Amino acid sequence: MQQLKIGDVILDNRIIVGPMAGISNNSFRTVIREFGGALIYSEMISDKAICFKNKKTLKMCVVNDEERPIALQLFGHDIDTMVQAAVYLDKETNCDIIDINMGCPVSKVCKSKAGCALMQMPEHAYKMVKAIVESVDKPVTVKLRAGWSHQHINVVEMALLMEKAGVSAIAVHPRTRTDYYSGHSNWDLIKQVKEAVKVPVIGNGDVKTLQDYIEMRKQTNCDFVMVARGCLGNPWLIKQLVEYEKVGKLVEEPTYKEKIDQCLYHARELVKLKGERTGIKMMRGHACWYISGLTHANKVKAKINKINKYEDLNNLMEKYIAALETEDYSYFEDN
Repeated sequence: MQQLKIGDVILDNRIIVGPMAGISNNSFRTVIREFGGALIYSEMISDKAICFKNKKTLKMCVVNDEERPIALQLFGHDIDTMVQAAVYLDKETNCDIIDINMGCPVSKVCKSKAGCALMQMPEHAYKMVKAIVESVDKPVTVKLRAGWSHQHINVVEMALLMEKAGVSAIAVHPRTRTDYYSGHSNWDLIKQVKEAVKVPVIGNGDVKTLQDYIEMRKQTNCDFVMVARGCLGNPWLIKQLVEYEKVGKLVEEPTYKEKIDQCLYHARELVKLKGERTGIKMMRGHACWYISGLTHANKVKAKINKINKYEDLNNLMEKYIAALETEDYSYFEDN
């Protein structure tokens, strides 16, 4: 098989875990790494906050060896500060790839002319990325959306400009900014980008099952597939895709006990990173994702959303396991 690479970074398989704001921190990356994806992205990091040496932001740039290979993702608009921040990531961090965000649809980011707003400024985006590529040694990649709106779909034009600027790979999330995360992503745009450029193309959007992965590869011929929201509470999806690609083998679905054990492990990692109060608050959403689809989950989720301590989460999950084993859910009935 042809060696899979982005720039000089060799990857074990085609499965990439995408960036998610407020989620893709060290603890999440450590948890997800164990399921075998080839590359993990960080949540997006502000260029200006790096330049101002904001302590919280510099902490976001810390990469542990067990997370690698990893792409740290920058967002910003100003060429000088983006270059300065990229040089910091290149020289001062342990990351393998520097990614530029041109896909974030959030108003606050777009108002600062960053994220998806850059899709409206092809020439500026080209100059910015070219300046970054020329200033760093690590491979530079970009993550694009389809365009600003359905009337302004320009992802193929942007991909060609990014290739000309010297990027080592292009990720395509084929929704427009006005779509946010609604509707269906248009995989045909990934195919069009793949046919237009020579650098590796990463397909992203609506990959939530093994069948989605198979279909995306078949329909688009993309080099890599990026999974993001599809693995929230379900990191086993990553393992399924990796094993299927390696040996064509289907991985069994996790048991409810495995899901709950994984949830508690994730909680311990988040507490380590953020402290108990913040870590458990952040964990509430993850815990709800882990138990989604299990019997009586909605009643349990209502209780999860009130907890503030790891011990409380652990006790609650022990009670839930007992309830699942005995099919006696009386504890969760408005207790």
